[in-house]
Amino acid sequence: MTGSGRPRRPVIGISAYPRAVDVVPVRTRLHTISSAYVDALVRAGAVPVVLPVLAPALASDALARLDGLVLPGGGDVDPARYREVAAPETAGIDAERDAWELACASTALEAGLPLLAICRGAQVLNVALGGSLVQHVPGATGVSHSCSAHHAEPVHPVQLARSSRLAERLGVTELGTNSLHHQSVGHPGDGVVPTAWAPDGTIEGFDVEGHPEVAAVQWHPELMPDDPVQQRLFSDFVTSASQRAV
Repeated sequence: MTGSGRPRRPVIGISAYPRAVDVVPVRTRLHTISSAYVDALVRAGAVPVVLPVLAPALASDALARLDGLVLPGGGDVDPARYREVAAPETAGIDAERDAWELACASTALEAGLPLLAICRGAQVLNVALGGSLVQHVPGATGVSHSCSAHHAEPVHPVQLARSSRLAERLGVTELGTNSLHHQSVGHPGDGVVPTAWAPDGTIEGFDVEGHPEVAAVQWHPELMPDDPVQQRLFSDFVTSASQRAV
């Protein structure tokens, strides 16, 4: 509760996207995040905070102060993390970010912290649980899922398992989604239960056994603010986080 007697808004951490920029007179590294994630969480009733990429050993202390965690999109996870050699199309690897977010995913699961994993975030979560990734979806299925020119529009349908927690969150068993990825979940990790699929068979979402507080999707619901079904992912997530905000 706040001092006024009102329930405290849950505080949600969003793992940052590090990038190098030139800030005269030096080149420096910024820890940034798209405002679309921030806006979606604020609309759902949360207070977002951006988490810089830190040493993995600090994940427990950082997450102990939060009511929920968002693992967002970004570059590819290093295939060495799931014991594979990088394909030619694999790009954007950041070893420090990989280490930090894998530690955050494992820590959140151990603590039962509400976790929303989006695009790269879903891939990180699957790898943290011992799974692998499809390194280039077009090479595996013949279908491109990187439709950046239509980033805020549904470009293909997704079918959800009727009895899944993900379908319960969204309130539907089929929806149209945007699509900005070229990688996806390959072999599911321990406890990972695929619950959503594109027409070409690409895994688009999953539940984690024993963790109803976790949601993982391959698309970008934060970029579709006018779609009430997509925004249920954020409202359900924040409601779950609110139970910790006492």
